[in-house]
Amino acid sequence: MLEDFINAFANFKRNKIRTILSLLGIIIGVASVIVIMSMGTSSTQQIQDTFGSNGLDMVSVSSGFKRKKREAISLLFNESFRQDLFNRVENIKKVWYKNTCSMTLSYGDTSVSITGTAVETDYLQEYGLKLSAGDYFTVTDNVMGTQKIILGSEIATSLFPNGDAVGKVVNVVVSKVSFSFTVCGVMKEQTSGMENTTSGAYITRGFYSKKIKANPDAATIMVQAVSKEKTTELVTTITEYCEEVSGTEGSVNVTSMQTIIDQISSITNTMSIMLSAIAAISLLVGGIGIMNIMIVTVTERRQEIGIRKALGASPAVIRQQFLIESASITLMGGTIGIIIGILVSLAVEFVRSLSFVISWQSCIIAFVFSVFVGIFFGLSPASRAAKLDPVAALA
Repeated sequence: MLEDFINAFANFKRNKIRTILSLLGIIIGVASVIVIMSMGTSSTQQIQDTFGSNGLDMVSVSSGFKRKKREAISLLFNESFRQDLFNRVENIKKVWYKNTCSMTLSYGDTSVSITGTAVETDYLQEYGLKLSAGDYFTVTDNVMGTQKIILGSEIATSLFPNGDAVGKVVNVVVSKVSFSFTVCGVMKEQTSGMENTTSGAYITRGFYSKKIKANPDAATIMVQAVSKEKTTELVTTITEYCEEVSGTEGSVNVTSMQTIIDQISSITNTMSIMLSAIAAISLLVGGIGIMNIMIVTVTERRQEIGIRKALGASPAVIRQQFLIESASITLMGGTIGIIIGILVSLAVEFVRSLSFVISWQSCIIAFVFSVFVGIFFGLSPASRAAKLDPVAALA
């Protein structure tokens, strides 16, 4: 077999132009598959980087807008609902309630209008949101309704250009009522999915329920799954539970960052596979070209085949010789195609300013498929060579 490989490459050197033309279809096909799959993988990675890794185990539940049945009831996100949800739906680690309100923050001559969020103790930590300065809310802060506030990074910079926000007192106006809040922390700017770490602010829900709206129902429920792998399943079970309780579809909007990422990634992967399948057609076209070249090669080398048979070479040996020669072309084309595909992928990702993620799986699949194409399309010419009558071949 090694001798057949050596002979194959010697024949390629004798017919360089023919060999190069035979290689082109394989090289283009393999390189195209790798580039397309790598772009799809890089796009998926960019999506995950954009949304971040925080909060992937969180499911957001808010009131829906559709009531398809007249007898349907509106869901109230109160303590009774929270307890019932936790007890009846599996894979829930904890249920967090939160509310939002418009507020104007001012310090000195600077003021900003934002949407503030009232949260419960430990919610920010569990979500994975980090502070660049200061401390999170404590259990006491929430129970007592302490007038403390955590600012988004851009808000803190706007109000305190010198970066000394922690410990300062800001004036907060909510529904025309003025409050004094002490800044206890500043959010670190980060990709945070459904939370705003730059232009938002957080207060305790304890204060919200005592001073802004007495005994409020939650505007939004954040349900934490036992693991992020269970998040997508939890979205479905919560939706089914709420439809059962309310008696109608569309009673709630249930979303999660993990579900959104999975859906977008699924679309991206589907498109990549479809485009790769189209690109792989060039491999088949290249295979047909190889078959054509091998038929010509067999015709040109009839005398060589006749001599080998006259010296005792069996049909199996002749068949193997030409199969190896056919496979060698695609082996070379596949290797060159992988190198070109990786280089082109690097260039494309550099131009698009994306992190380079090579799909090694696509490299292996494209390479194996290219070798298979060489064997498949080389089988017929090899069989034709093996069946040649040595007398006729030497004539």
